[in-house]
Amino acid sequence: MSATMIFVNLPVKDLEASKGFYGKLGFTFNPQFTDETAACMVISDTIFAMLLTHEKFAEFTDREIADAHKTSQVLLALSRDDRAAVDSIADAAVAAGGSEPRPAQDMGFMYSRAFADLDGHVWEPMWMDPAAVQG
Repeated sequence: MSATMIFVNLPVKDLEASKGFYGKLGFTFNPQFTDETAACMVISDTIFAMLLTHEKFAEFTDREIADAHKTSQVLLALSRDDRAAVDSIADAAVAAGGSEPRPAQDMGFMYSRAFADLDGHVWEPMWMDPAAVQG
């Protein structure tokens, strides 16, 4: 059985600016699925974010594109290897022009931060102590 892949589709106002933002966070793009209307951001071997211009995004839905600066539809949580990696990506996002919509959450066994990208999409890098999730 092959691994399930996920493609998160995100509308962006300025594709080149978004590619630059995510590039500063260390993400790369698959050129095979990237053009002037879309960019395939590689998160892992099985997780991708499709950054789509508003015009391209509208081809997939007849619903209004939400302004993520004003509304929330999803929170995109990504695991990191340790607390330092959580801080590293959140700090890089803020330095690249993103914002931090809430303070860090430290529950001892789990640590997370949040950052909003240039379009207001909220990402939550998090780390959980492996001992806390073992049965």
